[in-house]
Amino acid sequence: MISSAQIALQPNVSKQRFLHIHENVPGVLREVNNYFSSRGINISAEYLQTDPYIGYVIIETESELASSVIKDLRKIPHTIRVRILY
Repeated sequence: MISSAQIALQPNVSKQRFLHIHENVPGVLREVNNYFSSRGINISAEYLQTDPYIGYVIIETESELASSVIKDLRKIPHTIRVRILY
């Protein structure tokens, strides 16, 4: 299990944040990053944490994106959960 460590993020007033929880297997983070880059979406920050089984990444983009991003990110193999962080 991922430890109960906390992440303190700076306020996010002009960007959008996504949370992607996934099985900790090679290639998942690459697929997440490829999704954004293939659509010309710049990632301004990422925060990654893993344990032997589960990983999560918080992704900040430089623009507001449609809710369809959530549906697309859920299609990435080994995805457990995706949501927008407000």
